[in-house]
Amino acid sequence: MAFDRLFVNARLATMPESGGIGLIERGAVACRDGRIAYVGARDALPRAEDAAEIVDCGGGLITPGLIDCHTHLVYAGDRAREFERRLDGASYEEIAREGGGIVSTVRATRAADEATLVEQSLPRLDALIGEGVTTVEIKSGYGLDRANEIKQLRAARALGACRAVSVKTTFLGAHALPPEMRDRREAYVDALCEDMLSEIAREGLADAVDAFCEGIAFAPEEVARVFARARALGLPVKLHADQLSNLGGAALAASFGALSADHLEHTDEAGIREMAKSGTVAVLLPGAYYFLRDTTLPPVALFRRHGVPIAIATDCNPGSSPLTSPLLVMNMAATLFRLTVGESLAGMTREAARALGCLADRGTLAAGKRCDLAIWDVAEPASLVYRMGFNPLRRRIVGGAG
Repeated sequence: MAFDRLFVNARLATMPESGGIGLIERGAVACRDGRIAYVGARDALPRAEDAAEIVDCGGGLITPGLIDCHTHLVYAGDRAREFERRLDGASYEEIAREGGGIVSTVRATRAADEATLVEQSLPRLDALIGEGVTTVEIKSGYGLDRANEIKQLRAARALGACRAVSVKTTFLGAHALPPEMRDRREAYVDALCEDMLSEIAREGLADAVDAFCEGIAFAPEEVARVFARARALGLPVKLHADQLSNLGGAALAASFGALSADHLEHTDEAGIREMAKSGTVAVLLPGAYYFLRDTTLPPVALFRRHGVPIAIATDCNPGSSPLTSPLLVMNMAATLFRLTVGESLAGMTREAARALGCLADRGTLAAGKRCDLAIWDVAEPASLVYRMGFNPLRRRIVGGAG
């Protein structure tokens, strides 16, 4: 049967689900109806001449399209002044307790309409796309009431309609207490569970539910209420866990079968064991670690020892990781967290797909999966990780097109 497109003259980094990079020399990828129909050596492909289009990749490298599995990409305004304050010695927690931090972005986001949010967020999305991203997760969490959280999620979905990219949306109403509910914590958690979550699930606006479990955010018992309601509504969960302290967030996430637990600088071995049992992915965010000048490294050796999959992401957000370069994230993961080249590349392909619950459909080069490809003008996977400020993307293919 004829192929729609055949990509040839390339090395393939297939990133197989069994692990490793899976290099294939003189490889070919065939596409039919937006899906991968063949991956392997060009010489082993029968009737290659039947392809409607043959694409010469110039001897470069083909990887799965990159996946950014943790972003807060939709927001209004910026927090450059807070960055100046941190340079003068103020901590992230101090700024948050004074009414800055997340709440300052909430004010700007509430003041913007959906069209404005889309307009301000598109340049950030375009930066990710420009470095090979084909799937991106986008969280809410800067509205903190029903109307504004819904507005953010709709803006995120609208971004996916504006560009050739797959958008996965996450409801993060449990991100911070809104100013008007500062002294009414229980009432806000009630509203999250009974009002916001119910409406968002009814409208089908979220693919997952997240929360920020931290001393400056939500306590484990509050997160547990939100997660119980999310699971009752059929929504998977993920968690900002153990970033600034160890409140047992990793174990809590695992107890709900979370897709991922993210940040994890202060996670202990007991929590990691629970993640291993539940299949919860560890999502490491080196941009936030770098930007906040953290000194506590996530326990990468323990994740490896217990077989916990490791993904990485930009954590694109205005306050702690204003970063839109997945290639720089891979370099940071290697230099700051000591991930290998294979782990860094897997972290933004295979394991990122696992963290979004879509590994069956993308994240590796395998027959039957979406034909999402990044074609690079380099031959070695290490070249994608070691260079900084260098973008060798030749072509990006989404669902077989591009």
